[in-house]
Amino acid sequence: MTADIERLEKTARRIRLMIVQMIGAGKKGHLGGSCSIADVVTALYFSKMRHDPRNPKWEKRDRFLLSKGHAALAQYAALAECGYFPREELERLKVLGSMLQGHPEMDYTPGIEANTGSLGQGLSMACGMAAGLKLDGSQSRVYCVVGDGELAEGQIWEAAMAASFYRLDNLVSILDKNGIMATGPIEERYNTNPHPEKWKASGWFVTGIDGHNMGEILEALDEADRIKGRPKMIISHTVKGKGVCFAEHNAAFHHGEMDQDQYDKACSGLI
Repeated sequence: MTADIERLEKTARRIRLMIVQMIGAGKKGHLGGSCSIADVVTALYFSKMRHDPRNPKWEKRDRFLLSKGHAALAQYAALAECGYFPREELERLKVLGSMLQGHPEMDYTPGIEANTGSLGQGLSMACGMAAGLKLDGSQSRVYCVVGDGELAEGQIWEAAMAASFYRLDNLVSILDKNGIMATGPIEERYNTNPHPEKWKASGWFVTGIDGHNMGEILEALDEADRIKGRPKMIISHTVKGKGVCFAEHNAAFHHGEMDQDQYDKACSGLI
């Protein structure tokens, strides 16, 4: 178990380095929210989920949706690392005609399950997928990462109630609770707290973790498997811009630009 955690921690560090390299110097990119979910994304793709890079549409695969689609860089890095497409494609991020656009695009990118990034919609799509899988008698699970800024969207709460009503126990949502949205702290801009109480009141099983502790992430995902009859919410307490010292807790790097010195510093800190 210790060796597995160490392997995943090294992979998460590599994912963060790829995020930084995809953005590069002198260009804007969603650094903060991509880095905050790197550990959760790593745990899902490299330990928890059933999936096959050689067959992205494998019928028995688990599904992953990134409702906070602006953090697609973390998912792109994981997909490349898994072998869904050559790593060289990461160099063409947001290039016209590239398979990697600013938000997930299922028709362009192997391994993407849905077009997301219009905040609030991803969890509804995850509910639909989970319901369809249950109707088909499938054992596949649906994992959906949502952002804490995204909880200001009313559609999130409609999806929360629907998931509970239809007892979608094959649905696991992970809340990236980094406390910062595009324009500043959640508590100052649009305070949607308290989060655990609201999800519990909506009928979900709720647990909280340190979203940068690989052991806690894996334990929470395994615990979710054992909960029957209701959807599961893992509240993942994270740091915006985790792993990049000047970007941590910094709203400017929600969608910010690194100069050459910052880029070099970020890369050297992750190598």
